[in-house]
Amino acid sequence: MVEIGYHASHEQHTPRELLAAVRLAELVGFDEVMCSDHLAPWTTAQGQSGFAWSWLGAAMAQTGIPFGLVNAPGQRYHPVVIAQAIGTLAQMFPERFWIAFGSGENLNEHVTGDAWPDKPVRQRRLRESVDAIRALLDGQRVDVDGLIRIHDARIWTLPEQPISLVGAAVSAETAEWVAEWGDGMITVGCQAEQTAEVLRRFRDAGGRGPARLQIHLSLEPTREAALATAREQWSQTMAQGVSTWDVENPEDFEAAIVPSDDALEQGVLISHDPADLAEQIAEVAHGYDRIYLHHVGRDQADFLRRCETELLPRLRSLL
Repeated sequence: MVEIGYHASHEQHTPRELLAAVRLAELVGFDEVMCSDHLAPWTTAQGQSGFAWSWLGAAMAQTGIPFGLVNAPGQRYHPVVIAQAIGTLAQMFPERFWIAFGSGENLNEHVTGDAWPDKPVRQRRLRESVDAIRALLDGQRVDVDGLIRIHDARIWTLPEQPISLVGAAVSAETAEWVAEWGDGMITVGCQAEQTAEVLRRFRDAGGRGPARLQIHLSLEPTREAALATAREQWSQTMAQGVSTWDVENPEDFEAAIVPSDDALEQGVLISHDPADLAEQIAEVAHGYDRIYLHHVGRDQADFLRRCETELLPRLRSLL
């Protein structure tokens, strides 16, 4: 059966607000939670970016469902520190934590002052980081002298069960690459052709483990309101002429935005009708094992209550 998760967006809500949201998400019937791990929001209108790792301890202590996040080790985060964080969370909350690794965005990483590598270098750095983290979580002593540097490191507080180290991929090419090393794959999208191709390339390359999909959506009382919410809160979808991975600051995204509802709907499912939205989600998520719904609006409580009575029952019947 497909698991349905709730996405907690640190870019848009304070950590305190998100604690209330994930408690409610569990009550209304979501199976698990994933969250972002950003230093900066995509745009200034979003306006937040709490530290995911300290929030996770509080959120998991106040709920009983699994949690995960997408992390980028190698620049802002040293891999040994991330391995220690994983071991600590997994020891406190057995069988409730997973993590996905991606090569990151300059938006969050440029603050170290180090040069931002091109994608092939970022991928090599990520692979070195993941291999080191995996070894550390196995209790090994680790030395690395490459794109990352580790000297005689060991993690002393270890998980009692193996932790899923998932590969994050946006493109089909990256999905094929993460099949080499990931305990599953996570991607993001709301266009069925794109999500199907990413999944196909991952599986054809021998990818194992659950396939996860994050879906951005806007559910409001009217279609006009849903569009307005997406325009205000997820406007980076409309940026043109810039690379999502290379932009340094939220203001740079904003300067590149060319207003277009067509472009907006390439990145966000827009609807006022939960039944219609459930059908759109089911089409996009075909073949995936776990999906995570991210309502881009400010009012998460209203969205979650509509999930309980309208969206989740219909979506489960379709999945």
